[in-house]
Amino acid sequence: MLLIDEVGNKLGEFLTQDALQLAASKGMDLIEVAPGARPPVCKLGDWGQMKYEKKKRDNEAKKRQHKVQLKELKVRPKTDEHDMGVKTRSIRSFLEEGNKVKIVVFFRGREHAHHDIGAQQCLRLAKGVEDVGRIEAAPRMDGRRMFMILSPINPSGVARAEGDE
Repeated sequence: MLLIDEVGNKLGEFLTQDALQLAASKGMDLIEVAPGARPPVCKLGDWGQMKYEKKKRDNEAKKRQHKVQLKELKVRPKTDEHDMGVKTRSIRSFLEEGNKVKIVVFFRGREHAHHDIGAQQCLRLAKGVEDVGRIEAAPRMDGRRMFMILSPINPSGVARAEGDE
């Protein structure tokens, strides 16, 4: 096996027994870092400290990631203009946060004869937020409901200022 010391210098190739004796004499652990390599690569170090640092790196990575949620917004074929404006602002804020939005149009009774009005409602909402979102799934029927899915154009959800990066 190829052995690397605690600083990162290559010590050369050792037999397993010799590497274990060297680690014991230095009061360290023998950690296998690349078992698939030929020859396998091992490192001298503190196993507990390595586990702690890996856990810390994983937690940092978890803090930086954004989990995309699917927000649902309900409208009716007869929803008025002002209410549609309020819904448009809600959709805009959801998309700017990086979440997807599912717009659901509920039909009752005679409204089923006018699915075209429901599709117009969906497309009207999509047109109001076309600068921050795009249609991922076009309006389609599912039982008594019609739904459409919008997704953010910038999937990270973070608006980048010019000169950043």
